Amino acid sequence: MCPHDPACPEADAKDREAARTIASHPEQGWSLLCNGVVLFEDTGELLPNGGVIAPHRPTDMAISAA
Repeated sequence: MCPHDPACPEADAKDREAARTIASHPEQGWSLLCNGVVLFEDTGELLPNGGVIAPHRPTDMAISAA
């Protein structure tokens, strides 16, 4: 359980990435969030139940002409 007040979002919530970071390893490219989610620098996620969220970084944005 999350000891924070207010509690961090659950791992299955849409805003799960808003949970607090409890372990950060930027040299390895990942962080562990309070809700058990492992967040990778490419925005991919590993959920506590073994589920995977594919990277969702907005890299395919259209460039608008000035």
